[in-house]
Amino acid sequence: MGFLDKLKSGLKKTRAVLTTDVDDLLFGAKDLDKKLFDELEELLIMADMGPQFAHDMINDVQDRLKRKELQNAAQIKKILRERMIAILQQIDKPLHIPKGQPFVIMAVGVNGSGKTTTIGKLAYSLRNDGHEVILVAADTFRAAAIEQLEIWGSRVNVPVIKQKMNADPAAVVFDAVGKIKSGYSGVVIVDTAGRLHTRVNLMEELKKVKRVMSKEMAGAPHETLLVLDATTGQNAVIQAKMFQEEIGATGIVLTKLDGTAKGGVIVRIASELRLPVRYIGVGEGLDDLRAFNSNDFVSALLD
Repeated sequence: MGFLDKLKSGLKKTRAVLTTDVDDLLFGAKDLDKKLFDELEELLIMADMGPQFAHDMINDVQDRLKRKELQNAAQIKKILRERMIAILQQIDKPLHIPKGQPFVIMAVGVNGSGKTTTIGKLAYSLRNDGHEVILVAADTFRAAAIEQLEIWGSRVNVPVIKQKMNADPAAVVFDAVGKIKSGYSGVVIVDTAGRLHTRVNLMEELKKVKRVMSKEMAGAPHETLLVLDATTGQNAVIQAKMFQEEIGATGIVLTKLDGTAKGGVIVRIASELRLPVRYIGVGEGLDDLRAFNSNDFVSALLD
């Protein structure tokens, strides 16, 4: 099964709403009236596109109707595609990692979002692309987190910098930057905690880790990658806002686009946050993490 097929099957829930349900509504429509627009708006919200996108989309359709640019309901589908592509193209910015110089990625996100797994797959992909990679176990609060990262390290043949459980995460990061200072010029991917007792605790801990990095190495972290679970829909948007405001996330990885996902949420994140989506994850396999491509994504949803 190719990546696009996997993506299609991963988005099947949202796809069913946007193809079958929307098609049934539009192709059965006799009149372009308020009832039709209300139902269409409801379907877009159900697909997790968010109320703002749905509202703007309906306004656009109604404007075109007034200007006599719309002859029938079927053309609404074309407008939906155009609007989705326009929004997603703004965030279609692959992560460019230069070779031969150190590049630090700090991975953040709540527990259960697939952060450690994403780091493992990203390390695999970067290694295949000819980069040197080191993983850093800065989630020192969860015993399993350090072990999980080590399992990924040995699976993709990449070294892991760690300390004992409950060590200060900033100290582990300090060790990693020390390695760069002594001449290492590859990619450093830092795994961080996703859950401390309160949100304030978590954010303060992450800010501290970030401060230590930038103090020890100008410009680090070069990318703060926020890992979001697509199956959480609306919650993913709330998390993204929080991490963007508090930590300054610079890019997103959307994971678990594998069947139960609310794929439309990516449109909402794009239009509300303008954060680049760097990668999407569509399954368990090592190569199931891929650079995001807006055209592929819209095709998987609508074709």
